[in-house]
Amino acid sequence: MKGIHSAFLLATVLLWIATPVVIQAEESFYEPLPKMTHPKDNPWSKEKEELGKMLYFDPRLSSSNFISCASCHNPGLGWGDGLSTPIGHDFNRKGTRHSPTVINSGFFESQFWDGRVPSLEEQAKGPIQNPIEMNETQEGVVKKLKAIPGYVKRFENVFGKGGLTFDNIVKAIATFERSVVSKNSPYDKYNNGDKNAMSKSAVNGMNLFFGKAKCSICHNGPAFTDSNFHNIGVKSDDPGRYGVTKDDSDKGAFKTPGLRHISRSAPYMHDGSEKTLKDVIEFYNRGGDVDENKSPFITPLGLSKQEVNDLVEFMKALEGEPINVVVPELPPDN
Repeated sequence: MKGIHSAFLLATVLLWIATPVVIQAEESFYEPLPKMTHPKDNPWSKEKEELGKMLYFDPRLSSSNFISCASCHNPGLGWGDGLSTPIGHDFNRKGTRHSPTVINSGFFESQFWDGRVPSLEEQAKGPIQNPIEMNETQEGVVKKLKAIPGYVKRFENVFGKGGLTFDNIVKAIATFERSVVSKNSPYDKYNNGDKNAMSKSAVNGMNLFFGKAKCSICHNGPAFTDSNFHNIGVKSDDPGRYGVTKDDSDKGAFKTPGLRHISRSAPYMHDGSEKTLKDVIEFYNRGGDVDENKSPFITPLGLSKQEVNDLVEFMKALEGEPINVVVPELPPDN
């Protein structure tokens, strides 16, 4: 996957440098989402996915018994929380980074804005134990769930006798999260032959996306992300990827988010500083706000008001079919 992204990036940059006019979008740029894959040590089963859904919506995974995964990654809010940064478990502390959407996260090569873990399983461990978020311990959450007969039985059905462990808790949650996929968007339909699936404005925005606006330098591939890290010039003291690598070139760099279903997960940027998609495009149009360590790809774009609006319409055309989920009935306390 990384090789494909790298080749696409190189080709896009060379086209941009060599061609002073708008590059029209080509069919060859289109990449449909592949079938979701699951790790060898965490194979899919319907029972595991259903268990993971219960855990995802269960506030008993937090020390306060009030915060669940869905508190910050709410299906009704684009699988985010609609806030710039999340509210902590005690309502007095806030997180420092915007809650990213869960949508298509199973396709991403790393998790969190700084990419500090490689899998959804490792990601799920973080919020449960984070003192600002769910503020629980591995031992505490396992003890709590073991006191609930309905969970003990379900874990044994999925993982075998003694299967209620912290590692299996996060495996089940990750399995459910991999089911949250945005597909069959107007953009997909357009590229599959339905030329009425996107408006004229959205088509113009698509051509800008792959051409003059240079969006596809970083937002490429099936999920519209290069799975890489870039400093795009956001005003922020957050070190970003540098906190993981300690490489000076990574200061202020954050993971490229995927763009499918992006119209549902406002606000935007790692700190939630841009409230709308139009705000985001205008940010890029002016070439970002901070020059220090900024990516050389981030330069003023010279987009007209109509071109900005066209790009917004293309972003909306990346919204797939509704991702419906029925909140499960949770096992009762003993």
